[in-house]
Amino acid sequence: MRNGHVQSVWPTLFRKVPMMDPEPEVIATPDDDELHLDWYRQGSDRLAIVSHGLEGHSRRPYVLGLTRALLREGWDVLAWNFRSCGGVMNRQPRFYHSGATGDLSLVIDHGLAGTYDTLFLSGFSVGGNLTLLYLGEQGERVDSRICGAVAYSVPCDLAGSADMLALPSRKIYMQRFLRDLKVKMQEKAEKFPDLIDVSGFDAIRSFHEFDDRYTAPLHGFRDARDYWAQCSALGRMRDIRVPALMVNAADDPFLSPQCFPESRRQLGAHVRLEAPRWGGHVGFVEHAKDGFYWSERRALAFLQGLS
Repeated sequence: MRNGHVQSVWPTLFRKVPMMDPEPEVIATPDDDELHLDWYRQGSDRLAIVSHGLEGHSRRPYVLGLTRALLREGWDVLAWNFRSCGGVMNRQPRFYHSGATGDLSLVIDHGLAGTYDTLFLSGFSVGGNLTLLYLGEQGERVDSRICGAVAYSVPCDLAGSADMLALPSRKIYMQRFLRDLKVKMQEKAEKFPDLIDVSGFDAIRSFHEFDDRYTAPLHGFRDARDYWAQCSALGRMRDIRVPALMVNAADDPFLSPQCFPESRRQLGAHVRLEAPRWGGHVGFVEHAKDGFYWSERRALAFLQGLS
């Protein structure tokens, strides 16, 4: 599977991850909204929190694959859904975006309110950007129980990734995202007709247009460019103070060249970039008897190196 597009599509179409049913939980947000969580508990004193990608949810194969691997290594796992994801529409006009670190912080605080003495963070795609941005914002104030983080397929340069997905060769991906987002925006327009208008939605062809029209105004940004500038993890990685691994495949069709920073000035002292030749976007497919993908083995190896 030495093709970025095949790597990106294969798991979505064909991967099945047998898993126990999670213990669901709903927690309230300070703005009268809610977040839907999936708990996998086995009495551990170590907790891993997993954040999904754009238009994903907590039970996507890539989330379940990492969850299964972590459970086998003795961790408890909390996989959470961004607002409007996981099959339940949130109550507020806003939904989720690449820089909604307040929601991730709420989930982390909720997880650490238990008996855990060690916390590991992981995220995929938008969830990876969110994870690294959160750690950058925390800086020296980061909770001492957070031991590290692994982020996969990270669009840490949001503007560049939007440019990549606007290319004609990426049309199939863009169409799928817009199809899913249209359903959500139609539902929100019914609830908040004075704030959200979906007329002419089918003319939208890119995240430049979608984020200008919806994401930016609903979340307090001036426009798409302002949103991307404020919420790209690239500018905050040097502020991270825990060991963090960012894995971006060289053949990822979603990522711009700027998503592969190599200088210490950008990465800082605690972040390491790995750019395997193959892997696609949230792919990293491996055919093995135990069902693990390469990305899951890499996460476990990273965790072993922290101990």
